[in-house]
Amino acid sequence: MNEIIKINQNEQGDVQVSARQLYDALEVSKNTRFSRWFEMNSKQLIEFEDYTSVLVSTEVLNNGGTQLRQLQDYALTIDAAKQIAMMSGTEKGKEVRMYFIQVEKAWNSPDQIMARALQISKLKLENKDNLIAELKPKAVFADAVSASHTSILVGELAKILKQNGIEMGQNKLFSWLRENGFLIKRKGTDYNMPTQRSMEQQLFEIKETSIAHSDGHTSINKTPKVTGKGQQFFVNKFLVTEGA
Repeated sequence: MNEIIKINQNEQGDVQVSARQLYDALEVSKNTRFSRWFEMNSKQLIEFEDYTSVLVSTEVLNNGGTQLRQLQDYALTIDAAKQIAMMSGTEKGKEVRMYFIQVEKAWNSPDQIMARALQISKLKLENKDNLIAELKPKAVFADAVSASHTSILVGELAKILKQNGIEMGQNKLFSWLRENGFLIKRKGTDYNMPTQRSMEQQLFEIKETSIAHSDGHTSINKTPKVTGKGQQFFVNKFLVTEGA
């Protein structure tokens, strides 16, 4: 069977054809521009079910050289392509429609179904392996932090984030923690202290240090420290946000 139009398969295994290639195969009158042709023929189609909008790159001449240009195209289902071919009412339209029918018969043969199933399984396994490889360093780091019983200062957490590709200095991290409800932002004696929610989640602990002054009185200095659980929580939170 001679290939009249290239048949494509997306990541979900759906069969699609290019509307521009169908336009060329049907030998549409050059007096009808592609955009106008598709506008007329897509009135009976449903977007995202029968077709989806895509951009394709093509080389065009420019001052003696070539450059890539983006063109509007549409990925059509086989059924939609058959319908457009039939609506053309031409001998070429009948030929193209019969081509799609033959393609479908071959596509739905037991051997082809099995081959596609194996190919899709292979792609899924490759994607899974790539994802595991990508996440493994993060998971190892998170597990190590989780096992740690040592609380650290907010500035030290900022350094850990920076080592993991998150641009976050101490002042910026303090501001983020306040704005997101982990530290108290109300000015006063409890400024920059963990909120009730943070304490209940065991993300922070408060270190108290007694300071003896020269006039004889003693004051208590309070410092928020990030627990091992808090380190894991914030590192994972920032890594997920950065990867999104």
